[in-house]
Amino acid sequence: MPTHSETRILPYSAQQMFDLVMDIGKYPEFLPWCIGARINSRNKNNLDADVLVGYKMLRERFSSRVHFTAAKEIEVEYLKGPMRHLHNKWAFRDLEENRCQVDFYVDFSLSTKLLESLVDQFFQKALMKMINAFEARALEVYGAKASS
Repeated sequence: MPTHSETRILPYSAQQMFDLVMDIGKYPEFLPWCIGARINSRNKNNLDADVLVGYKMLRERFSSRVHFTAAKEIEVEYLKGPMRHLHNKWAFRDLEENRCQVDFYVDFSLSTKLLESLVDQFFQKALMKMINAFEARALEVYGAKASS
């Protein structure tokens, strides 16, 4: 079952990075393999969303409930799709000089051992590509050095 955690220091505010991650509808514009995203419902601290991922002939829809707080923390609860489970967390903390610390964690298992063994072969590379896509999106949206 693949697991990864990572901490990055970025030249943006915690609010900017929180907003970027929460802008789920824009994921198809920059996130690798994301070909569709839709928010189905939203209230004060939760939203339900579907994300459609695709690679070559494969297409899978993931449904999740996203819990978010004013403390700029995001936790993703897996609802349905091709996985057995998914646990994903983001935390954003402001630092000096208009920088922030981004903590990211993901743990998941797929519904079949065959799928899981295939994913194990490219998990780290694919995950780094996705994490880097969020950083590149921040640069595109906020510029090289953002201001508050």
